[in-house]
Amino acid sequence: MDDQELRRALREHAYLEGDFVLRSGRRSRYYLDKYRFETRPDLLRALGERLAAQVREHASEALRIAGPELGAVALAAAASLASGLPFLNVRKDAKDYGTANRLEGAFEPGDHVCLVEDVVTSGGAAVSAVQALREAGLTCSTAICVVDREEGGADELARHAVRLRSLFTASDVLSST
Repeated sequence: MDDQELRRALREHAYLEGDFVLRSGRRSRYYLDKYRFETRPDLLRALGERLAAQVREHASEALRIAGPELGAVALAAAASLASGLPFLNVRKDAKDYGTANRLEGAFEPGDHVCLVEDVVTSGGAAVSAVQALREAGLTCSTAICVVDREEGGADELARHAVRLRSLFTASDVLSST
């Protein structure tokens, strides 16, 4: 599947029109439903391969990939399989049972991690995940998302010394037919 076919597939399977409230609290006339592309093996495989290639190109020092729960966990797993790098799950909050971890998976303080995200709007969820990684002693300076909605997420991440790379922008996906 080439990039144009993948963009078309994302639009075909994940693009919804209506009145939506985004995680950021903003309203939008469209929504890119990540679960509609993350749960399709053909799309997940293609995205995992592209994410792995972006990690190699833009975060070559990364020893691990991290994905915020719940939406980016499948993407992190797919990128892990394609790259051979282990991955971490970043919980929204530390669990209050078992190990009480906020990060799930093995790591060593000082490890460099590349954050993988699904759809970035304002960047709030990605920044929260980066902060959790840093609080655990990890280094994270690159985030890669499937779609950047081009609504300030890259700037917000930059304010936290993280460069956002995207496989596609919302403009790319919305213009695909």
